[in-house]
Amino acid sequence: MTDFEDLLEGNARYASQFTDGGFDGKAHAGVCVVTCMDSRIEPLAMLGLRLGDAKILRTPGGRVTPETLVGCILGVHLLNVDRIMVVPHTRCAMGSGDDAIAAKVIDATGTDIRGMILGSTPDQEAGLRYDVELLRTHPLMAGRATVGGFIYDVDNGTLTQKM
Repeated sequence: MTDFEDLLEGNARYASQFTDGGFDGKAHAGVCVVTCMDSRIEPLAMLGLRLGDAKILRTPGGRVTPETLVGCILGVHLLNVDRIMVVPHTRCAMGSGDDAIAAKVIDATGTDIRGMILGSTPDQEAGLRYDVELLRTHPLMAGRATVGGFIYDVDNGTLTQKM
């Protein structure tokens, strides 16, 4: 038995009923969602979408990182994306600030990660404004995709547009 046996068994059950193969890999609803890695978020379900409808990019805090920016650019130019949603959420651990998060890692491991860019922000709406503006004005996306900023409430499932 491996450390992943339970997950491989779960995959076997999933694969035995899988009927969604054959997609072309494009976002059929034209949507790219940048959201947090938090397991309380089900991006497709929260938008009423299905497999193949959207590109999903997940980062700590739902921030637009350099890698996420690349994903958005490729989505717009290669994968049918014409709408990008940036969706952080309520009660996010990344809202406590890099120093507070680094302190927790130091306490747990003894390893000092201060100085590592974690991308957290105590002012979630300021971070959201920054990320949305970055995408709206980027020369490879400006005029090619509509970008909106939203907050997802993990306690009631609602999505609120902020910008």
